Amino acid sequence: MSKQDQQAAVSTSTLVSKVAFVQGGSRGIGAAIVQRLAAEGATVAFTYVSSPDKAQALVSSVQAKGGRALAIQADSADAAALQQAIRLAAETFGRLDILVNNAGVLAMGPLDQFKLEDLDRTLAVNVRSVFVATQEAARYMGEGGRVISIGSTNADRIPFAGGAVYAMSKSALVGLTKGLARDLGPRGITVNNVQPGPVDTDMNPASGDFAASLTGLMALPRYGKAEEIASFVAYLAGPESGYITGANLMIDGGFSA
Repeated sequence: MSKQDQQAAVSTSTLVSKVAFVQGGSRGIGAAIVQRLAAEGATVAFTYVSSPDKAQALVSSVQAKGGRALAIQADSADAAALQQAIRLAAETFGRLDILVNNAGVLAMGPLDQFKLEDLDRTLAVNVRSVFVATQEAARYMGEGGRVISIGSTNADRIPFAGGAVYAMSKSALVGLTKGLARDLGPRGITVNNVQPGPVDTDMNPASGDFAASLTGLMALPRYGKAEEIASFVAYLAGPESGYITGANLMIDGGFSA
């Protein structure tokens, strides 16, 4: 069975007529999420910062399978650009049902050498953009809306030096998720946070320098696949997850066990 046939078999079209917005969707986990939501029937808009060719290739891939996608250039650290991108998606497709906050940056280094500008950008992308995007997207969402953020298992466990700021930014999503769930629950909108462990992407490949040390800390001694994270996100975006909100959900191969 070809990869396309496998994707078609997986699809249950649970998101037909839904419109999704994925911030940070052109590569890695984000691209897998775009592909999976589209396979489930959603129309998907996503942002990218650079590499328009790669973003357009993802759009073409979705379209080749009969889906609809729109790539929008916007840096998640730029609040005005992110707000405008969400407005463009909602106005282009007439509605907005699903927001996936996937944009993220990773800056690491010894405490005495860590730059404040790296701290500021980490907070701007990993935390502030989640608030900004949720605030804007919620203006267009109705009953059954879904907000899903991509956090990290490092919110609960950071077993190496140099990752304090990254861990702090992902821990902030835990509280933000719970608070936003309270804010949006009366409107029938759920808010959840997915916390992946090590996932095989170009930013953190399973063949990379840190792979052996990370897999040695896990109950399942392997990296996750971007498609596995995407399938979890698709479930949370779908109709069967309507009673899940304010949750911080691990998908980390037992890294935090």
